[in-house]
Amino acid sequence: MIRLGGVGKRYGSGEPVLAHIDFTVPAGTVIGILGTNGSGKSTLLRILAGVSRPSYGEITGTPATGYLPDRFPGGQRLSARAYLRHLARIGGLADLSGIDPLLKRLALVGDPNAQLRTLSKGNAQKVGLAQAVLPSPELLILDEPWSGLDVGTHSVLAELVAETRARGASVVFTDHRPAVVREHADEVYRLESGRISPLETHPERRRITLLPVGSDGDNWSAEPGVHSVSDEAGSVILTVDAKHADAVLLRALSGGWSVQEVAPC
Repeated sequence: MIRLGGVGKRYGSGEPVLAHIDFTVPAGTVIGILGTNGSGKSTLLRILAGVSRPSYGEITGTPATGYLPDRFPGGQRLSARAYLRHLARIGGLADLSGIDPLLKRLALVGDPNAQLRTLSKGNAQKVGLAQAVLPSPELLILDEPWSGLDVGTHSVLAELVAETRARGASVVFTDHRPAVVREHADEVYRLESGRISPLETHPERRRITLLPVGSDGDNWSAEPGVHSVSDEAGSVILTVDAKHADAVLLRALSGGWSVQEVAPC
């Protein structure tokens, strides 16, 4: 369906965000990409969706694509219904009768004729999901889709992913939670330091969430076994080889950190 060959992306003179990505999306497959914040997940999806060009490498295949970005631009004067009609017409979709049933299925809270900017972030995300799936694309690309939706809509999203695969189309989605990726994907990849590889090629890992209590500024990236470090809402998220997890936890506790969670990757 679509293939990236040796694709890389660099912004300005900084370090490469993606480096020599070889990645194939076959038809009728759901692919989950696991990675922490800053690992390049969104950049990779933008390239797959055709909204960003790689700095080098080749892309083979041009499937009709539906794309839900990680941050849906909901601050618009158009209503949800008008926005979906507008994008459907741009995409060449003549039958607009599926818009209202889809919004109802996603349990949109509020008037579909209300301006998008008046909707909550979660409901704007539902409109974004609707515009991605409405034209029944050959390739559906979803950036962290579960994280922006209310729990009641999670099962609907799972159904939409399964239905897309059942009609022979493909889905590529990202998430930072291993359990979510494994639950919904046929194939799982990890994106790390700008490079992608099948998950099974990695040693067993742990995701350790720390909260600085009496300590901050530690150079966790220099700790043996630590593969990535990211900040989320004041917490520090470490991806650590399982065999080094106990040593990292011991250092954190002795250094005045609070351990919020230890989870498998």
